[in-house]
Amino acid sequence: MTNAPRRYFGTDGIRGLTNSGALTPAAAMRVGQAAGAHFLRGDHKHRVVIGKDTRLSGYMMESALTAGFTSVGMDVIHVGPMPTPAVAMLTRSLRADLGVMISASHNPFHDNGIKLFGPDGYKLSDADEASIERLIDSELPLAAPAAIGRAKRIDDAAGRYIHFAKSTFPEDLRLDGLRIVVDCAHGAAYKVAPAALWELGADVETIGNAPNGFNVNEGVGSTHPEALQERVRASGADIGIALDGDADRLIVVDETGTLVDGDQLMALIAGSWAARGALKGGGLVATVMSNLGLERYLGGLGLSLERTSVGDRHVLERMRSGGFNVGGEQSGHIIMSDHATTGDGLVAALQVLAVLVARGRPASEVLHLFDPLPQLLKNVKVDGAALVNTRVKAAIADGEARLSGTGRVLIRKSGTEPLIRVMAEGEDLALVTAVVDDICAAVRAA
Repeated sequence: MTNAPRRYFGTDGIRGLTNSGALTPAAAMRVGQAAGAHFLRGDHKHRVVIGKDTRLSGYMMESALTAGFTSVGMDVIHVGPMPTPAVAMLTRSLRADLGVMISASHNPFHDNGIKLFGPDGYKLSDADEASIERLIDSELPLAAPAAIGRAKRIDDAAGRYIHFAKSTFPEDLRLDGLRIVVDCAHGAAYKVAPAALWELGADVETIGNAPNGFNVNEGVGSTHPEALQERVRASGADIGIALDGDADRLIVVDETGTLVDGDQLMALIAGSWAARGALKGGGLVATVMSNLGLERYLGGLGLSLERTSVGDRHVLERMRSGGFNVGGEQSGHIIMSDHATTGDGLVAALQVLAVLVARGRPASEVLHLFDPLPQLLKNVKVDGAALVNTRVKAAIADGEARLSGTGRVLIRKSGTEPLIRVMAEGEDLALVTAVVDDICAAVRAA
């Protein structure tokens, strides 16, 4: 059975250019009404937690969603700028029926998005999203005047999240004497991340912590780590931490200014947890994009690597079905289900810092656990139908044969653009490059 095409929800909620499509105030209000109606179950007073990042349109979207939720009788709790994982955590701890994060993650300011969480703090299932989509396009009964919801802002949301994040750090360790540069991407964690690190004893220097509505992710954060690399080298810091706009991703910079991606971080966390008997599932879950070097490193520890399609939703589904408690993506979206229901950049950073402190060695020695195999990704602007072309199939088969035993080929359609993504990795960079170029040429010719 194939899923019906989606009009609103993509791979991670609703996302797009602000004031167009599903991201207009009118559309956002309809989303609020539909999501509210979907979760009006039982006779208790219903409520929703709404958080946002720092982009200019967040205020507009917050107001529109609030109008939608209250109009169907749901109370609204505003928590202001707050990381995505904080909204998921607060949804559970406040016993809300629904959580909403207004963010376009690592995208520039002119985009925005709506991420929805159920009462358990997990992102919604396909069935829930499909039901909400149907409700968006239907006539919904509005609440009677006396039953309209109320909206209020709570002032201790940041403190609650900081306390939670600190509770994931080992009680017998401190960050005293550790100099950390944290890049908050001018995003949602610009207050809470530096505060949590400082309260644990670190000497904290912060960049990307002056949001103005327009500069989220602009030249800073996990997708633009150059500023962090420069600051770490210039300040003599022990380590640098880069988050993205909604703080569900983490990229690290060691004391030499060298980048450490999500594959290395997952290897570190999984290995350290396995050593103390805390790792579940016998390995970790990552996507097809994770480097073959990670798989070989884990194999050397007697651990497995389960691969899924691209997207943290697929990672989490496999983690839950297979009993894993660590998973994530090469981009730095790391899920540790013992602590959180979604990726949490700050909590992941604290797990990395705990290992660094416990071992008492420089980050450059602790964080580089394996040599990644050469990996090359190229995009070809064509329709996905090209993949059924005979020449393209032959080129892919030829590339797989040439890399057999030493690497792999991955071809996939983009979920958001008319692109074919061609990726190969292997021990020989020249061969990897030739394989990718040959497949790309066949796709273009098709």
